[in-house]
Amino acid sequence: MNFHKVLALAFDDLGQRTRSLRMLILAPLLTLFILGSCWGLSDPDATLPSTITADTPYEVLFLASLFILLSATLGVVLFGFDGISKARLSGTLAIELSQPIERKELALSMLISTWLAVALPTIILSMIGIVLIRLQMGEWTSFADAGLFLGATALLLFWYAVIQMYASSLARDMGSAIALGIGAWLLFTMVWLLVTVLIASALGVESNDTSSAVFEAFSAKVDLFSPNGVYHLLLEMRLADDLSRNISILWVSLATVLWTILPLVAFIRRFEKIQP
Repeated sequence: MNFHKVLALAFDDLGQRTRSLRMLILAPLLTLFILGSCWGLSDPDATLPSTITADTPYEVLFLASLFILLSATLGVVLFGFDGISKARLSGTLAIELSQPIERKELALSMLISTWLAVALPTIILSMIGIVLIRLQMGEWTSFADAGLFLGATALLLFWYAVIQMYASSLARDMGSAIALGIGAWLLFTMVWLLVTVLIASALGVESNDTSSAVFEAFSAKVDLFSPNGVYHLLLEMRLADDLSRNISILWVSLATVLWTILPLVAFIRRFEKIQP
């Protein structure tokens, strides 16, 4: 595989994406959610619910990750839901597939450009958010905490990029592309708690109190099957024991590897067989 060619195509597409109308919509959204949450949650005078703890810079970042889930992942949907279906409908995909480039190289270039279009501004704004937390709390986030947060966030957006590009490759029209893209985002972002409760009830696990230790331990296992869940489990590794769920780091690490490899392999194989 020619990685130089892959990156060249990816960055060329990335340049077009950064000048698009979608970026004009996404940039203010990311700025408001990420910087606003970091600044507001780290304010010593902020009044937070008694169940929410934001006493350290990393705890503020952990809470800010909820706003990233609502904004940055939606940004990936915005850029990726029609990444392939639009090119197929316009006839551009047939032209691209006829070029002297392997299909897997073209697939990777399209995936990387979709991922970086959202990941780069998100990481930059998160780094600015770390500075804002320092200004508010007078304390820097440790290098290990910041590295885990930024790395896990980049991985989360990569997982969503793969999911959205795979969904786009399945769609034959724009309506289907939108339905698949938004549907996947809603499942993991809005509906997953309901899915967890239904599975717990079916297996006989007490689910009336979602804050109980038994349900939290069960939800941690179910979250291994969700990109959002694995993201939060990764971030919880740096929280105090009384704030994190009791699950082995080995399971979290295995889920991270599988979420990175399996969807990517499935997308590349799908793209190699796609008909324009």
